[in-house]
Amino acid sequence: MNTAAEIQLDCANYQIPDCITDKNGSLSGLRLGVKDLFHIAGLPTTAGNPDWLKTHPTPSSTSSVVKTLIEQGAELTAKTLTDEIAYSLNGVNSHYGTPINPADNTRIPGGSSSGSAVAVANGTIDIGLGTDTGGSIRVPASYNGLYGFRPSHGVVAVDNLVGLAPGFDTVGWLTRDFATLHRVTSCLVPEQPSSKIERLVVALPQGLSVQALSNWKAIVDALLPKLNAIVSDVCVKELPQAMCAKASDAFRALQGRQIWREHGDWIEGAEPTFADDISARLQWCKSLTQADEDSAELLAQEFLAYWQQEFITDSATAVLCPTTPGAAPKLTMADDELASYRNHLMGLTAPAGLAKAPQISLPLMNDQHAPWGVSLIGQYLSDQAVLNLAKLIDDREVNNKNI
Repeated sequence: MNTAAEIQLDCANYQIPDCITDKNGSLSGLRLGVKDLFHIAGLPTTAGNPDWLKTHPTPSSTSSVVKTLIEQGAELTAKTLTDEIAYSLNGVNSHYGTPINPADNTRIPGGSSSGSAVAVANGTIDIGLGTDTGGSIRVPASYNGLYGFRPSHGVVAVDNLVGLAPGFDTVGWLTRDFATLHRVTSCLVPEQPSSKIERLVVALPQGLSVQALSNWKAIVDALLPKLNAIVSDVCVKELPQAMCAKASDAFRALQGRQIWREHGDWIEGAEPTFADDISARLQWCKSLTQADEDSAELLAQEFLAYWQQEFITDSATAVLCPTTPGAAPKLTMADDELASYRNHLMGLTAPAGLAKAPQISLPLMNDQHAPWGVSLIGQYLSDQAVLNLAKLIDDREVNNKNI
């Protein structure tokens, strides 16, 4: 075990059975860290919880995504820490420690792909492989000043990993630069019909703090000349807090039902020890009924109808919005405040989850002198179009704008 909290298992000298590396592959020379949800033959998977490790055998098969990256030349360096069974957006693990946010060690690193994010941010690895169900790639990307990509649901294989909520689970990746993000995406996302984003809706979310909203408007003003030069139709539209809350409520309930179907039997049989906040959410998942799920599904459809009418009207449309409500919360934030913040946060992450859509977070902003991500969200299966637009928008000079 490595003493650094972000590294769960040092894998630098491990050779995966039946996995042949192309030394001249497109990822040659890049160090890879794999969130400890992905199975690698011959290595244990902890899923961030010691009781999971005790009650599950060492995997005999390897995730196809991990194999693809290694076959393309990436060097497997480590399995990285995850929040327990990936059911958190904080990056705080009561069993194995909390990875230190390199941008500001007084703030949470963001989960559940916290280990992968921090190891990329501090230079230990170049590619952080993770999963994103409710924001677990996008949130730590925002908090650590990284590029993070969540592809359309279902376009990247999720075999041989510990799932959370299959209807929302995606594989995602984190990098320090756009070029590396693009190289990984080219390896993992199948070709799609070429398309171009012709219309960009810049969202002004209600519910941000006065300072955060001011910061967001400042970055929008800074980006508008570039946006108008590369997209034929750019408009600015308010995103009502009531609609964000509807998306958050629907997503959390639908995810909760899926989580209990996925893990309920193991939780009741093994009686694992979880951190208090995760345990409380799991008990809430258990309490949800079919009627709750039906109501949440109606809420989701109401939100999606609004989203598709006002924001994502077709495959040539994308939304530009803050990835999170602001910089990462402080480690000292009270539990009840953090729980309230999480619900607010999910109002920004739930739209892509409900729409099964691709979303990329770009490190273009600061808030409270700490990183804050800018996101592009597209329509389902518009991954390449979103990536192409992100490449045009990405401008390292904007990163130096201290707002």
